[in-house]
Amino acid sequence: MSELSTRKRMAVGIFIAVGLVILLGTVFTIGGQHKTFSKMFHLQVVFDDVRGLQTGNNVWLSGMKVGTVGRIAFYGRSQVEVILNIEDKARPHIRKDSRARVSTDGLVGNKIVIIEGGSDSAAAVAGNDRIDAAATAGTQQLFATLQASNNNLLAITDNLKAVSRKISEGQGTLGQLINDPAIADRLRTSINNLRTASAGSEKMVSNLEAFSARLRQSDGLVNQLITDTTVFVRIKTAVAQLNQAADEATQFTTALQTAGKGLNNKTSPIGVLLNDEDAAADLQRTLKNLRVSSKELSDDLEAVQHNFLLRGFFRKRTKKENNENLTKSHPAGHRSQIQPRPDRIHRLGSPAPYRGAPADVY
Repeated sequence: MSELSTRKRMAVGIFIAVGLVILLGTVFTIGGQHKTFSKMFHLQVVFDDVRGLQTGNNVWLSGMKVGTVGRIAFYGRSQVEVILNIEDKARPHIRKDSRARVSTDGLVGNKIVIIEGGSDSAAAVAGNDRIDAAATAGTQQLFATLQASNNNLLAITDNLKAVSRKISEGQGTLGQLINDPAIADRLRTSINNLRTASAGSEKMVSNLEAFSARLRQSDGLVNQLITDTTVFVRIKTAVAQLNQAADEATQFTTALQTAGKGLNNKTSPIGVLLNDEDAAADLQRTLKNLRVSSKELSDDLEAVQHNFLLRGFFRKRTKKENNENLTKSHPAGHRSQIQPRPDRIHRLGSPAPYRGAPADVY
């Protein structure tokens, strides 16, 4: 009897010890999950809508669990204040301008609080600091957005139906292109023309390449113009000379224009002769008078030559002129064979023709 009771007591003790171990493991496990035994600090967040958030839900930062929801209470008239229990080791990663929002763990899961990291220029949070809540779209807003998207999709569908109907009926450019074979033929012809033009362009490019290759030849004029400084200097000199000739031509043209203006000027002598009819008439009368005076003078001279007082003078002058003409027309060796003979004096002092016999002088 005593041995049986001792075994029972030992079994009960072992059972109790195992239960205590399991209980302690469960407590430590649950405490570890809820960060019960970690050094914590508190943050305050005020939400307009917590969307089913409960005490004990997890708090995430950059995809890591850093705390739990400690307390949820109303704040003001319609807002909700949430106290977050955050591990102290996460304090340097949370800034004063960080924001918190309520989200879901998975598609259908528990609600969680996600803290979005702030900027590096802001300081780290301290215990019992309050951070702002990020604006989140509620379920009604999501449904309203979906409804607006559905309406837009319906409108787009109606437009596509209308466009497809017009195309099938041959309306518009695209409808004519699809339903009218003549337009398709013209389009095909245009494509062939483009292909021909492309081939011509390729041929032109080939010709340009060949021409460029010829220009790059060492014995070509272009290459000499580029590389030979002497040719360039000559061309430069020729261009300068052409410019000088052009300047001189310009000056000559200007002079001609000035002269032309002078010809048109009625105050200048030439302008008067060209433009004044009275002056031209006077000039014609003057020339006519000169011709008349010249004829009268010729008659007077002829009368003077027939005067007996001056007839000897004109006879001597005629004899002297005949001797000079004979000297010029015959060489020096034949002068002794030819004896000059005085000719008969006609009126006006001209010699009579030589007839081979002595002429009488009167």
